[in-house]
Parts: sequence; structure tokens; C-alpha cells
Amino acid sequence: MTLGSGSVRGCSTMGILRFTVITRESREPLDAALERLVIAGWTGRDRVALEAHIQELGKLGIPRPKSTPLFYRTSRDLLTGAPSIQVVGAASSGEVEPVLLSLSDGLHLGVGSDHTDRKLETLGVTVSKQMCAKPLGGELWRFEEVAEHWDRLLMRSFAIVGHERRLYQEGALEKLRHPADLIGLYLGQGQALPVGTVMFCGTLPVHGEVQPADAYELELEDPVLGRRICHRYAVDTLPIEG
Repeated sequence: MTLGSGSVRGCSTMGILRFTVITRESREPLDAALERLVIAGWTGRDRVALEAHIQELGKLGIPRPKSTPLFYRTSRDLLTGAPSIQVVGAASSGEVEPVLLSLSDGLHLGVGSDHTDRKLETLGVTVSKQMCAKPLGGELWRFEEVAEHWDRLLMRSFAIVGHERRLYQEGALEKLRHPADLIGLYLGQGQALPVGTVMFCGTLPVHGEVQPADAYELELEDPVLGRRICHRYAVDTLPIEG
């Protein structure tokens, strides 16, 4: 399937997805065998901003985390580059996140959405993370090309409801923990992400209220190298029949 200028496709039973890796010099296809998916939550570096995100989710009845950050393991089969996902009921919403991928040729950075059922999240965050597909853009950067200016990378999302498109999230990645910090907290200092691991690295508070939408647009911008990767996905809501 075509996703802008990149693609993600594959067989969920094998965990094989295809990406386009963009470097300063080239664009190359890469088939990736993905074995595990980790969702890092509550990763804000700024305690004030982190508290704001906790409170905005608290308005939905989602309990405070027992500690921060937390690392949720979910099925790799949730990863998708499809132009739409299907969800049950109207209580889910997306959120843009930088995504680390440890692949056979090194560490990469992409953009994705930790789409989550907010109603189920009030009952159990881990279970809620498992209930929705995790959209992932088809274009990647090599992490080594952005590691030194990680804090200057910009992330944003737009929520589309009907004919209205509004800025939903926006901010610099300096507001999130650095990937080296996250990996160290998850695996131990000095450890590297095992090949085949995908880690969603956290999100930013929304503008206004957390809300469902008909579609979401995700962006990760590198102002230093003058480039951007994007992904858009629609949300197909299925009825609850009892």
C-alpha cells in the first residue's frame, strides 16, 4: 500500500513490515522483521507538562500512574501502516509519538500514534493499549542523524472532525525524555534495544480536550536538516451491539 512517499506493509503473523529509510543522501526500501512492541508512557521531561498530561487524562477517569515512566508491552501485530483503522465504539483517540525502531542495520526514528480506547483505559491502561491498532508512518530516519539535535525535533498532530482540521498537539522533543534515557530505564544503563524492537516514546498534552476524531495527521519535523515525515490515518468506528 502507498503511504505518501513511503510504505508499510506486511504479514502480521511474520511481523514483516516494509519502510523507506531517508538519509541525507538517499531513500532506500527496508524490510524489517519486528518482534516486540513497547509503549513508553508518562515520558515527559518537564514535570509541569507531565502533570498537565496526567490531569487531562484524569478528567476521563484514567488513574495516575504508579511511577513514571512506565513501559507497556503490547502485541507487535497492532502495528499498521494502513490508511485507516477500525475501532469499536466512539471512545478512542490518537496521539502522536516519536517511534524508535531497532532494525538489522541500526536504530531508526519514525512517527506513529498510540491510538487508545479511553473508556477501557479507566479500567486498565495495559489492556486498553492492546485494544487499538498502532498506526505507524512508512518513512524513517536513521537515529544517528538526529541524535545530536533530538531536542530540536518538532512533533505535531491534527485532529479532523467532519470538515474541520485543527491543531491537536505540538511541541519540541526536548519536552520528552531522550531515547538513551528511556532505553536505559527500560533495559538498564548501557543496554541497547534488541533488534526487532519498536518503542513508542511518549506524547505531548493536547490543545483543548482529549477527543475522538474522524482522522488524525501526524508529523515529525527536523528543522536542522530541513525535512519532515508525515502519516495520516482515518478512524472507522464500529457499533457496540451489547
